[in-house]
Amino acid sequence: MIINEVVTGIIVVVIGYLVGSIPSAYIATRLARGKDIRRLGGGNVGGLNVFREVGAWPALAVGLVDLGKGAEAVAIAYWLLDLFPTFVMLAGLAAVIGHNWMVWLKFSGGKGVGATIGALAGAMTLYGYWPGLLIFLGIILIPVIITRNIALSMSIALLFLPLIIWLNTKS
Repeated sequence: MIINEVVTGIIVVVIGYLVGSIPSAYIATRLARGKDIRRLGGGNVGGLNVFREVGAWPALAVGLVDLGKGAEAVAIAYWLLDLFPTFVMLAGLAAVIGHNWMVWLKFSGGKGVGATIGALAGAMTLYGYWPGLLIFLGIILIPVIITRNIALSMSIALLFLPLIIWLNTKS
């Protein structure tokens, strides 16, 4: 029944938000240094700030958890609840929103890079667009090498995402 699907979809979006809200950078910084990452560096609750202010190993842990948050939200919607693709994508988007505006940290958060890549990697792989995922990651990599600006690189890649998806649907 469609009503049950919609209600379950709304629930999975809330779950995606809560999964995305897990403050991995905050937790890693507290464990590694006993400090609040929001008071260090740029104040961003993300992996790059942890890398700059705390170190490579805590940043690696944060990066992996952030990737996992996006992928987990997609996986819950796809495998556990077997929802329509629209709700699978919304669950991934909710994880990114949760990462950017964490309910546990008074709606502060990261920039969403890790959670976005995790959600896209999960969704694009599940729906057979893995070549598009490789193109997407390549588009991120080129500007990072040139500019060393991850946020700019991610923005450029996201601008190309509709084209990448369109090209991958053409057979």
